[in-house]
Amino acid sequence: MPAQTTSLEIIEDFLAQKRIAMVGVSRDPKHFSVYLFKELCRRGYDVIPVHPQATQILGHRCFSRVQDIQPPVDAALLMTSQAVTETVVADCAEAGIRRVWMYRATGDGAVNTNAIEFCHQHEIALVPGECPFMFLPGNGFHAIHGLIRKITGQFPKRTRIKQAA
Repeated sequence: MPAQTTSLEIIEDFLAQKRIAMVGVSRDPKHFSVYLFKELCRRGYDVIPVHPQATQILGHRCFSRVQDIQPPVDAALLMTSQAVTETVVADCAEAGIRRVWMYRATGDGAVNTNAIEFCHQHEIALVPGECPFMFLPGNGFHAIHGLIRKITGQFPKRTRIKQAA
């Protein structure tokens, strides 16, 4: 799948949301998605787990679909396989979620070409294939990955110049 570009502003806007659905967080406590879930919670995010076969993850009430979350969330982080991403972004649109992040570390992750097109058609702000850890301050090892991507010119860039206050 070809690399997608995302502006740094879209990433920053997503991370500025404090109530985020994490779709596809694993029930396996050793899975990377659980590590990311815990870290976002530690940083003050209200992370709502979404998993069709779980009622609770790490003591948090789990929902089967994003449309079931009450009160609604402002953003959804997809830790899904690309096979279900199309369905999940349609669910997000139905739920009024206007920000979606399709997680990817290696391989395709949650990134799905048809789902990307759906998001563009429905004016959903999209991060198609990044790891949130690279963009969180004080992220330890992940800062090295971000630095390498900056050196090679693959790190997201600003599309707008910041205005002076």
